[in-house]
Order: sequence, then structure tokens, then C-alpha cells
Amino acid sequence: MDRADSLARQYLAAWNERNASERRALVARLFTLEARYLDPLMAGAGHDGIDALIGAAQQHFPGHRFELAGQADGHHDVLRFSWTLHAPGGAAVARGTDVATVGGDGRLSSVTGFLDHAA
Repeated sequence: MDRADSLARQYLAAWNERNASERRALVARLFTLEARYLDPLMAGAGHDGIDALIGAAQQHFPGHRFELAGQADGHHDVLRFSWTLHAPGGAAVARGTDVATVGGDGRLSSVTGFLDHAA
């Protein structure tokens, strides 16, 4: 559980990082080189693709922040956690659940996101 929670928090920190070079460093530490991301609205692969889609989401939702909702859990090489996206001022505008696969080196090799609610 501690590993799942730690990975989920690192993942959301990457989505919240506004400094492009710091965000890129977080993506490189968190994701394998071949990692894939997929949700109903966007997809990306590799560090460049994942970093670009996070940057695009930040431009679309300026000032918004992701927060972990509840406790992350996992078993074997699979991680599951829920999140909320908050507008400046605190109102939640979306929530979702992500399922990730952890590679042999401890970094994320794939993430599939599901939107549970979007305002």
C-alpha cells in the first residue's frame, strides 16, 4: 500500500508541476521510456508524449490541481487510484480513476485513465 500511495502521489505531482523542465524530470523519473498513457480525451507515449499531454492539460485547465482521492492500492505490478481535479479556489471540476502497470524497474509502464465525472 505504501508503494502504491507513493507512486500515485508522484504521478499527481507530475501533473501539477508547472515548471516545464521540472515536470520533464518528474516524468523521466516516474515513467519508463516506452510508457503509454491513454484516457478518453488524450493519449501519449514515451517521455516526450506524456510530458506534452500533461502540458496540454495544464493549458486547458490553467491553475487547476490534481489531488489524490482516498487511498491508492495495488497488487503485483498493478496500481489503482482515484483523483479529483480542483479549479482555483478549490471546487472539484472532475474526478477519475487511473489504473497503471509498474515496470520491472519500479517506474510506470502504462496508465489508463477513466473519467468518473466531469463538470
